[in-house]
Amino acid sequence: MTMAGKRPARKTASQVHPDGQIRLSQLVTTFGPGSMVDLVDRAVVIGGLEHWQWLDNKYEALDDARLRRSLLPRLKALSPDLDLDKQGYFRKPPECEPQDPSTRVGVRALEFPRWFVCQGCRRLGRPGDVFEKHKHGYQHQCRSNKTARAIPVRFVFACRRGHLSDFQWRLFAHHDRKDGVCDRPELYLDEGSTGDLGKIRLRCTSCGSSQAMSVARAPIYGCEGESPWLGGRAVREACDQKSELLVRTASDAYFSQVVSALRLPPIEPSPVVRTVREPKIWKLVQKVKSAEQLASLAEMVEEVESAFKGFDPAAVIAAIQAEQSAKADETARPLRTVEYEKIVGAPDEKPGDVADEDVEFAAYRVPKSRIDLPAGVRGVVLVPELREVRVQVSFSRFDSVSANLQGEYDFENVRLKPAPLTLPSGNQKWLPAAEVRGEGIFVELDEKSVVEWENRPKVIERTTALLRAFEAEGRGEFPGARFYLLHSLAHLLLTAISLECGYAASAIRERIYCQAPGIPGEPPMAAIMLTTGTTGSEGTLGGLVEEGRRLRHHLCEAWDLGRLCSNDPVCAAHDPSAESSDRRTEGAACHGCLYIAECSCERFNRYLDRALVVPTVGNDPSLAFFANRP
Repeated sequence: MTMAGKRPARKTASQVHPDGQIRLSQLVTTFGPGSMVDLVDRAVVIGGLEHWQWLDNKYEALDDARLRRSLLPRLKALSPDLDLDKQGYFRKPPECEPQDPSTRVGVRALEFPRWFVCQGCRRLGRPGDVFEKHKHGYQHQCRSNKTARAIPVRFVFACRRGHLSDFQWRLFAHHDRKDGVCDRPELYLDEGSTGDLGKIRLRCTSCGSSQAMSVARAPIYGCEGESPWLGGRAVREACDQKSELLVRTASDAYFSQVVSALRLPPIEPSPVVRTVREPKIWKLVQKVKSAEQLASLAEMVEEVESAFKGFDPAAVIAAIQAEQSAKADETARPLRTVEYEKIVGAPDEKPGDVADEDVEFAAYRVPKSRIDLPAGVRGVVLVPELREVRVQVSFSRFDSVSANLQGEYDFENVRLKPAPLTLPSGNQKWLPAAEVRGEGIFVELDEKSVVEWENRPKVIERTTALLRAFEAEGRGEFPGARFYLLHSLAHLLLTAISLECGYAASAIRERIYCQAPGIPGEPPMAAIMLTTGTTGSEGTLGGLVEEGRRLRHHLCEAWDLGRLCSNDPVCAAHDPSAESSDRRTEGAACHGCLYIAECSCERFNRYLDRALVVPTVGNDPSLAFFANRP
């Protein structure tokens, strides 16, 4: 298994082409460790971090201290043995040449599933027992004396803890047989033309036993705790879950938990902090606890007196105490809060402002005198340069794990912990990461307008209904009506801007900054940022940033898009708290109005309700934050 590289390939006399290629960024999201991938002639599971190898161990580090500080306690919540090195703790996936692959570089993929089905006679079995190895996979000598290809079977077993194993075909075929599995089972998998599980039957020609695959929908067997991406049976662990039928190519086969952070320039310390941090000075003052002790020390040590001459003693003590408690750095604060404060504090844009070359982050606020903003919008910040580090922490199957409002995962509070990417007791103290370079538009709503909207009777009533439905779904902490508003607005605005900015909607990604007021030490947040980027070194072209200057125009387009859905009035009248509802986390939202590509959405198209943004059919107009066209 190899990945696509960027370096020119060396041509050799006998070129060996890889079985498949995966983009480096996809190894951190869709096809990370434990995911199942279809190749041309076989199927594999991507190996854990133990199976990632760089040439001479020369990896590219994407370290970010702020993100590491956030992830350490969350990894410990997954397993007390998980840890991160002090350096090289985030690594870019290994990159090899697709035309000249080498087993010394890349990510090892292990063959899975280990059961195959003949395309000619539908015989089911394992290589070596039934099928013979061939240069293009496996083949079977059918009874008609014709050779047919054998392909990987599409059904496997998995559990809610992420474990994965082959489907127990022999046991399932004889599930209703009183004497159990027959002496010499010969299995065949007969599929109908529709693909319906009820039309797919597993039969044993030796004893005549037969079973419909629809029976396997209900969990029958216990999980054996197998993790083939880490080592299979050799690392089997006890598991109290039931094995469930899983189609290996289904969308619920793999959900990666990815945490990201913007690379922000470090805060320039004040002169007094710089003085305190000087090694010679810190050695002298590190145990000082009061202004009196500082004054006494200055009288006895001339170096201390000269160092702090002209500084306010109270400021010096504050700097010393901050260093003592190791809280002087912003990395101890929530990820999105730090980013929000940095962005809203951006300087006003001036004519001719251009970001420095190779700068990691640059942001400029558009002065109100140069932009037309509707009521309810406080301001627009243009971000012509940004770099985002995305790190995969774990993965789950069958259902995603919801992040909190800061985009972080509280694993200690989840009912079932997701699966780690490596053996907790192993030596891999790092996580796979990708760095995205791009641009963005930051739209900040007016806090007073948001609070007034939240306190409207109809909005409170709608929030109660959404909360009731959310609790029935059982997904953790309710994000609140503010998040529904911001998330729905982001989807509408993203769709509207994509029509004119030159980037496809799937190339634009949302980033929600949401925090209700009342949390000590944390500012309330009500903002969205739409970004586009690439893992390449070239970055993007600036088309998205320019559209930020025309925000009112795009808000009008978004308002028009949200007013009417092709599925109205059914969509607008959807009540998530109703017993018959199959969408507990959405209000007025569906594929006809708010759903976007999942690569663009932080929440898998959940927590959406356009009735909270714009007036909709059959709903009270006071529900909408933008009751009138902007």
